[in-house]
Amino acid sequence: MFSESLLFLLLLLVIGFIAKNSSLIIAIGALLLLKICGLDSKWFAFLQTKGINWGVTIITIAVLAPIASGQIGFKDLGASFKSPYAWIALVSGMIVALLAKGGVKLLADDPQITTALVLGTILSVSIFKGVAVGPLIGAGIAYAAMKFFSFFT
Repeated sequence: MFSESLLFLLLLLVIGFIAKNSSLIIAIGALLLLKICGLDSKWFAFLQTKGINWGVTIITIAVLAPIASGQIGFKDLGASFKSPYAWIALVSGMIVALLAKGGVKLLADDPQITTALVLGTILSVSIFKGVAVGPLIGAGIAYAAMKFFSFFT
């Protein structure tokens, strides 16, 4: 009845409650529900392959919503580039997107690294109130660091 994965999810659920992190609690609750209902064999692989794309799409919709609602227009865009912070944000966005690209490659080429990345994300979400977009960016940073490290070895 109690598998290792179920116990692991329950432990993470407890951590989610202690940290009062609703995103973590909802995610684990959804996975537990699928597992308890016996739908895990069909849905887990599907979620694993499509979930990141869905998440990126939802985040993109949230970021673009102010444009769609008319809260941000071309006037605001032009005005923002008069600020040095806007240029920093532009470059940061580009760097993060490039890091995420490397992260996708790393996770595809070296799936066992996912365990450490997920643990790091869970710890950050639980302890530091981080946001669980970390595995992809974390994989990108790890990919860049590994490439840098391999350059010297």
